[in-house]
Amino acid sequence: MRSVNNVASRARRKKMMKNAKGYFGRRKNVWTVSKNAIEKGWTYAYRDRKAKKREFRALWIQRINAGAREHGLSYSQFMGKLTAAGIEINRKALADLAMNEPKAFKAIVDKVK
Repeated sequence: MRSVNNVASRARRKKMMKNAKGYFGRRKNVWTVSKNAIEKGWTYAYRDRKAKKREFRALWIQRINAGAREHGLSYSQFMGKLTAAGIEINRKALADLAMNEPKAFKAIVDKVK
């Protein structure tokens, strides 16, 4: 008689199926369909954790550009003058200022002009 560790293999499947919670149709309860769906989901999750960083940086740049253009500078001119003036402030903070604190952002623009 063949020895199979059914307890362990069931536990493995159960652990995996727990991750299919909320999936629609056979994706939530059929092992092969579920496993593929979960693995694909994890692939997307891994990829998009990297993409998220790029997308946010692009958003910050757009907001800084919009704020800078209100004061007659393009994004690249503004960033160039910022580094030349020795002001070290990251894009996330700059974008927040440009959007929510226009007076503070204007003060920075006036400083670098």
